[in-house]
Amino acid sequence: MIRSFQRKLLSALATTALAVLAACNNEAGQNIDEGNFGTPTQVNELAMTGQATQALQHRFAAEVPTTITFAFNSAELTPEALAVLARQADWILQFPEVRFRVYGHTDLVGSTAYNQALGMRRAQAVVSYFASVGISRTRLEAVVSYGETRPVVPTPDPEQRNRRTVTEVQGFVKGASALLNGKYAAVVFREYVEGATRPHPGNTTIATDVNPGQ
Repeated sequence: MIRSFQRKLLSALATTALAVLAACNNEAGQNIDEGNFGTPTQVNELAMTGQATQALQHRFAAEVPTTITFAFNSAELTPEALAVLARQADWILQFPEVRFRVYGHTDLVGSTAYNQALGMRRAQAVVSYFASVGISRTRLEAVVSYGETRPVVPTPDPEQRNRRTVTEVQGFVKGASALLNGKYAAVVFREYVEGATRPHPGNTTIATDVNPGQ
């Protein structure tokens, strides 16, 4: 399972490795010297896990829709929403070492308190669906409601695009970040940086998604 995850993570990192190295020629933590390895090691680990999380989120958003919408004043999953969640779940199940977070939103009709609770019910409905298809709730780090505070369309009127949940990559389950040690970073470099400079046989070019509320 770990080897499979490593291969998938390497694939996700491929789109960002060259850009990261081009933007920064210094090793993470290189300029931090407190007399031992503690702080530089910590900074290096945070840099590697942060880049990996960002790469996975970019890949998740590129390969599956991250958002579903809801009917007015409802937290019920529609057939259209279930079809999107099925695609999200298939993707999530490929990465058992990765955590996800679900954010619930409403439109601006109704009281702030009601919409905060409604946004949470929507997020919980998504989490319950994920659990029903075999995704552990422990991998869903938190369920967050933004209520009406982050509309896609800033209008006081009913707006379906604001009545939504958004699923995002949050990080790694406890212990999984140990995969991103110095040796693993060297693998990333070898496969996607050194490999990009080697000629490919037969190919001279390299290619480098109770108030009512909503």
